[in-house]
Amino acid sequence: MEREEHSGEVKGGAVAPKPAEKTSYADEIRKWQAIREEKLRADNGWLTLAGRYPLKDGANTFGAGKDNDIVFPAALEGTGPARLGTVRADLEAKKVTLKLADGVSMVSGGKPFQGERSLGTVTDKRDWVGLERLSMHVIERNGKYVLRLADNESPVRKNFAGCVWYAPDETYKVEAKFVPYPEGKTLSIVNVIDEVSKQPCPGYAEFKLKGQVYKLDAIQEGEGLFFVFRDDTAGDTTYKPARFLDVATRPQDNETFTLDFNKAYNPPCAFSEFTTCPLPPKQNVLNVRIEGGEKYLKPR
Repeated sequence: MEREEHSGEVKGGAVAPKPAEKTSYADEIRKWQAIREEKLRADNGWLTLAGRYPLKDGANTFGAGKDNDIVFPAALEGTGPARLGTVRADLEAKKVTLKLADGVSMVSGGKPFQGERSLGTVTDKRDWVGLERLSMHVIERNGKYVLRLADNESPVRKNFAGCVWYAPDETYKVEAKFVPYPEGKTLSIVNVIDEVSKQPCPGYAEFKLKGQVYKLDAIQEGEGLFFVFRDDTAGDTTYKPARFLDVATRPQDNETFTLDFNKAYNPPCAFSEFTTCPLPPKQNVLNVRIEGGEKYLKPR
C-alpha cells in the first residue's frame, strides 16, 4: 500500500484539514509586483525594444545593411542577410504587407513562414514576427504605421536590475466614485514626442486622500479604465513624466470602486527610448504625494 503524507492534525481517526493561510494585503501587492516585473522582462517586452521606424507609404526595405530604408542596429548584423525583406505600407487601403527576401524564413506564433503575408496592426494583439534574436511588429498611430523592433538580447534587458517599489501602504488604496461624462467625450492626450491623440473619456474617478478630494479623468480601454497621472513625487522618487494605473472593469455610473495606487506603475518610456508614452492631462496632475506603487531610479 502506498503511504500518503498528511499535514493536518489527526482527530478521532480522521485528518483535520490544515486551515488555509490568509493572504495579507502586503503579500497580495508583492504578488502583483512580481507579475508586473515578469511581464516586463519577457521576450519582446519593453526592455527588448531596439528601434522605432515610421513607415513611408509604399515599399520600405529593412535589415542591418546600410542601403536599406530601415537600417537595423549594428548589434543585429549577421542575424539573417543584410536585407531581410520589404514592408509595404498602404495608407489608403489601411494595410501592411511583409515580403521576405528569397531564402529568408521568419517565425510567427511558433511556426516558420517564408514569402509574403499581411501584418496585423491591432493594438491589443501584436502581430510579432521574428528571426533568431530579433522580433518586430507594426503599430498604427494617427493614421500612420510604425515598425517596432525588439532585440531579445538587448543590453537593456540583460542589465535590468529590477523594479523598485514603495512598501505596500493601504493609505493609498482608496474608495473612488465613478462619475460619468456625457457620451462621446474625449481627452486630448499629448505624448512624449508631442503627438496628440483623442482618447475616449467615459468619466472620472473622485476620491479622498489625506483629507482632500481629488479627481482623475479616465480613458476607456477595452472593458476597463486607464489612468495617466502625475503627483508630487514625480521627478523625486517616481518617474517625472507620469505613472499609469489600471482598473480591470469599468464601474457602473456613480458606483464606488477601489483605486489602488500601490499598483501604479511606470510607463514604457521609463525603460525604453523607443516608445511614445502619453502624458497626463493637466487635470490629472495631483497636488499630493502618492508614496505608493512603482518608484524610479535613473539608469546609470
